[in-house]
Amino acid sequence: MPQGRTIASSPVDTAETRVIADLLGDRFSCRGYRPDPVPHEVIERLLALSQLTASWCNSQPWQVIVTEGQGTERFRQALFDHASRAGLEAEAQSDFPYPVRYAGIYKDRRRECGWQLYECVGVSFGDREASARQSLENFRFFGAPHVAIVTSEDDLGVYGAIDCGAYVGNFLLIAESLGISAIPQAALAHHSPFVRQYFGVPENRRIVCGMSFGYADPDHPANQFRTKRAPLDEVVTWITD
Repeated sequence: MPQGRTIASSPVDTAETRVIADLLGDRFSCRGYRPDPVPHEVIERLLALSQLTASWCNSQPWQVIVTEGQGTERFRQALFDHASRAGLEAEAQSDFPYPVRYAGIYKDRRRECGWQLYECVGVSFGDREASARQSLENFRFFGAPHVAIVTSEDDLGVYGAIDCGAYVGNFLLIAESLGISAIPQAALAHHSPFVRQYFGVPENRRIVCGMSFGYADPDHPANQFRTKRAPLDEVVTWITD
């Protein structure tokens, strides 16, 4: 397993800051899991701490479906079969608009991440069949023993989605603190009608994303790379007067 990102210390750091920095540095999007389930009480702790996420007017718009045991296995098989029949070229049926395009630096970052993954799992440039097989692993949850489906109230629109994004970020960080690896997956939301019907999600709930989670397989090829983060001068504009 590669080492996590090294986050330089700062004179203003506190002990708490260093804990957060270490968790942020170690966290990664896990695409290969051991089959061992996470104990139910550990998942409950993860969810209880995630529930402390700040939200607009304290609306707490997220509701979460969590699978365990055969609940995961049945959903895994059903979603994989559905996605395989639909095909990767099928138009996404997401409850939220898909990005219009990835251009410039956003396209570059997306490509870099994709090719890092493909290089690790042995997908050659231009091998569409192999890349399609790897993409379908999203719908096997990369072998994870659990998946969480995050939904938001339709009436809250983009503000509900933003709050759910904060929830997802906290979930990932708290999971890391508990020794759990995870990956947020927009791919699961691309089949929102199927997911809605499968779980009986009410029509007034929008499916935001899924998160597969469990214990990482440190030897899995897909876990052998780490993405980079842009320096502050690429993302921050200081206004001083």
